[in-house]
Amino acid sequence: MNEETQKRTITLLSTGIAYLLASRISDRIIDEPEERGVWDDVKEALLKVSFSLVSTIIASFVIRRVVNSRWGG
Repeated sequence: MNEETQKRTITLLSTGIAYLLASRISDRIIDEPEERGVWDDVKEALLKVSFSLVSTIIASFVIRRVVNSRWGG
């Protein structure tokens, strides 16, 4: 698997992981007030960045392990 294909696969996998994490956990972390304020937007942004970071690391680890174990790279 070439580097470009790995990058695309990591991007797709990390997007899926982030979506799953966000949909499962964000409702528990963020209470939706009747009227949202700036602090609510900051919390949501930090949560999205955290999910994106974690999911990219997980996806990269998974893909690189698969590539290294399959193709000896």
